[in-house]
Amino acid sequence: MPRQDEGWLEHRITRIDDADDGRLSPYRNVRERDLVGREGRFIAEGKVVLNVLLANAAFAVESLLVLENRLAGLAQQIALCPDDVPVYCVSRAVMDAIAGFPMHRGILAVGRRSAPRSADQLIDALPAASLAVVLCGISNHDNMGSIFRNAAAFEADCILMDETSCDPLYRKAIRVSVGAALKVPFAREGSIDDLVAKLQRARFDIYALSPSGMESLYAAQPGSRTALLLGTEGEGLPKALMQTLKTIRIPMSETFDSLNVATASGIALSRFSRFSGI
Repeated sequence: MPRQDEGWLEHRITRIDDADDGRLSPYRNVRERDLVGREGRFIAEGKVVLNVLLANAAFAVESLLVLENRLAGLAQQIALCPDDVPVYCVSRAVMDAIAGFPMHRGILAVGRRSAPRSADQLIDALPAASLAVVLCGISNHDNMGSIFRNAAAFEADCILMDETSCDPLYRKAIRVSVGAALKVPFAREGSIDDLVAKLQRARFDIYALSPSGMESLYAAQPGSRTALLLGTEGEGLPKALMQTLKTIRIPMSETFDSLNVATASGIALSRFSRFSGI
């Protein structure tokens, strides 16, 4: 820990006893504000997610809100924050009143994505051998977070999402991803047709995953640049798009309909990642 002088931690802390204090306004009514968006800002929740946030230069921490009984265990993280980042300390009652529901982890941070990259910028920066995940209409934040977690586990190089997909920087998506939403490079923009066209121009082999895919996932032979395309549960991928791409399926029981999209992404990423040995 870089700070060794006695009492430095207490000097960094601002203790607040009033839930209506204006300095706490970014944390007020967390659920409702997350749903309408925070204009480039987001809420990070928990120590594990905070560690990822602090380790990524693409994001900045604007403030911390910590339960009084969690302070001692956060000394190392607080020491990594610039001196101008306020650290607010509150009681359990004040934190729950601010958030609008019980915050069991007791650690919140307001983060900012400092320099978002476009889909073109992400694709242009990819190495010659790369694996991209492409998402169409993924609207469930739990699924989004799990897909990011899988992408990090199997070292996908980026995630591209169309504009109908939900924001991966929603607090719940970040939490479910265990911070992977702050680690895996991503862009969220435009239509799925535009994203597919960009990848085709960059010479990616694109595989559309669907229960009705023409080829088994395990028969596919991905090239050096591979993109895995996943659609929303229920409707799946647009049929017109499926007709123009290679389609693959995960072999499974004929007596059951399909897998959850996040689970399917993990299986497919395992197959297409460098860890598969193919």
